[in-house]
Amino acid sequence: MASSKPDFSSLKALYINCTLKRSPQMSHTKALMDVSINIMRAEGVTVEYLRFVNHNVAYGVYHDMTEHGVEKDEWPEIWKKVEDADILVIGTPIWLGEKSSVATKLIERLYGESGKRNDKGQYYFYGKVGGCIITGNEDGIKHVAMGTLYALQHIGYSIPPQADCGWIGEAGPGPSYNDEESSAKDNDFTNRNTTFMTYNLLHLAKILKDQKGYPAYGNSRGDWDDGTRWNFENPEYR
Repeated sequence: MASSKPDFSSLKALYINCTLKRSPQMSHTKALMDVSINIMRAEGVTVEYLRFVNHNVAYGVYHDMTEHGVEKDEWPEIWKKVEDADILVIGTPIWLGEKSSVATKLIERLYGESGKRNDKGQYYFYGKVGGCIITGNEDGIKHVAMGTLYALQHIGYSIPPQADCGWIGEAGPGPSYNDEESSAKDNDFTNRNTTFMTYNLLHLAKILKDQKGYPAYGNSRGDWDDGTRWNFENPEYR
């Protein structure tokens, strides 16, 4: 059953590649991220991409770690891009069955911002949408997605249905996603999941943006701090 074509042109997406490789080295994760990025751009979405390891981002959970004894921290510049994006997609390779250490650092820095509030008094990431893209030469796509998507929803991102996609080769050494001999770019399962993920991110982001995020009834930290308890039945507040 055909449906009308939505207009996604008001949306902005940020793709952060958490490969361990600095530019200009080829990244297999970037190659799969490009499939999703190209769909978004074809739909009129404003897309920005960055490779996290290219930036001198400090470890820590404060907004600017130079205020806490670190010589250099590029996180505040990256944070501006995160703030501006309706959609955040984290790309990561699999190492020892886990997301990369670079992805862990990114999530830690996002977590450090999660106490901020939006103009409704809600936690800052309410109304933003998250997903992840994973590549590797070993099992672990679902495991890595599980941890990554949990972290994003825990700090306030909304996760649509089937918000992850990935490609892995056979266990052990062998061709990776962007190697011609892998035939990964012709893998229907990966192509379908990447496409569905991309459109699910777009649909949810558009719904939330059109209605200006979530209503603040029942979930505003600002209202809670002011004494509002909605239907929370605690004798102390009756």
